Amino acid sequence: MSRNITARRTAAAGSAVLALALGASACGGEATGPASAKELSGQTVTVAGVWTGSEQKNFQKVLDAFSEKTGAKTTFVPTGDNVSTYVGSKIEGGNAPEVVMVPQVGVLQQFAKEGWLSPLSKKADATAGAGLAPVWKNYGTVDGTYYGLYFKAAHKSTVWYSPAAFEQAGVGEPKTYEDMLKTGRTLADSGLPAFSVAGEDGWTLTDWFENIYLSQAGPENYDKLAAHKLPWTDPTVVKALTTLGDLFKDKQLVAGGANGALRTAFPTSVEQVFGPEPKAGMVYEGDFVGGIAKDEFGKKLGEDAKFYPFPPVGSGTAPVVSGGDAAVVLKDGKNRKAGMALLEFLATPEAAEIWAGAGGFLSPNKNVKLSAYSDDTTRATAESLVKAGDSVRFDMSDQAPAAFGGTKGAGEWKLLQDFLRNPSNPKATAAKLEAAAAKAYGN
Repeated sequence: MSRNITARRTAAAGSAVLALALGASACGGEATGPASAKELSGQTVTVAGVWTGSEQKNFQKVLDAFSEKTGAKTTFVPTGDNVSTYVGSKIEGGNAPEVVMVPQVGVLQQFAKEGWLSPLSKKADATAGAGLAPVWKNYGTVDGTYYGLYFKAAHKSTVWYSPAAFEQAGVGEPKTYEDMLKTGRTLADSGLPAFSVAGEDGWTLTDWFENIYLSQAGPENYDKLAAHKLPWTDPTVVKALTTLGDLFKDKQLVAGGANGALRTAFPTSVEQVFGPEPKAGMVYEGDFVGGIAKDEFGKKLGEDAKFYPFPPVGSGTAPVVSGGDAAVVLKDGKNRKAGMALLEFLATPEAAEIWAGAGGFLSPNKNVKLSAYSDDTTRATAESLVKAGDSVRFDMSDQAPAAFGGTKGAGEWKLLQDFLRNPSNPKATAAKLEAAAAKAYGN
């Protein structure tokens, strides 16, 4: 599933949106020429995605702007966590949505191989190419065909902390992984364990591993492991697991120890740092932590809740791991032309700036004005993500088959939970990960 489990002011979109967004709106890479206002009146675009709550509400503001420009009606339908099952059932039932917001590279690839997707129109391709680093197009491309437009991104290399806890302990933001652990132990000595770890949700543990692995083993090995062209028994994996295990087994570093972490869900992990009764000084996860701290616990970003970049491990460089949601058009949607017009709109910076102003959102589009974001902290994370360019690496587990990288109680999620419970044998865990990966990848 998408690991954008988040709690998320509307920026005005100028009249230039229409000309930029709707110059062409056919499928299969064909354009039909300039669109005129209200051209799509009477058509309905159904959009399916995992978003609920404030994310759904804020995305609706983007859809409303599209409707205002084109006359098309829009309907957003939550899919639940299993997007693949939902979409497959809708196609089989003859009522497929026009557009799906796909939260995993592996699922996008599956859809393409099933023959469910329409290639992006030339207009969407060109507009996206002007704003997105090539890496984002690569993640939306299957067998040389561009299907998935990345509209929303997550910066998953941010460590969030309580400035009050840091001040009490007399520590500052660490610059290396080793310093981060040292800082954590100093926090613990002052009365507050270092990290709240959301071990009840296996996906958070994959994110811990991925940041360590990307920094320690480098992007080339990361890409190989993500494609299972490198076995999970490789020494680089064992080394990363060993590094992660050193954190997991240290009760000063993990609030409640392993048992406590395994009973902590992601929202609770944020509450344990920013809620009324703090139980830890830091929580590692994506930029969306800030949204929860702000919306749920009334924290002012940059004052009551801050972040620092996930630091480099050993001699490696600081990692930038991302996730995101790609918009795709289904071949079986009844109003495919209108669906592609929506993607052409989503490719523009104006569309992204609407949600940026509403909050709880990052765009990978370099042409989105930083001033569109509503606070300095979000501007900083957005700028960091865009500046990373092609050094960004997509969440590894999101690139894997769902049976290995995206299923509760199975595959990588479960095995890393087992490792959190007992991190004494990284080699044995690596062997179990390889067996599970080989089965899921079919090799």
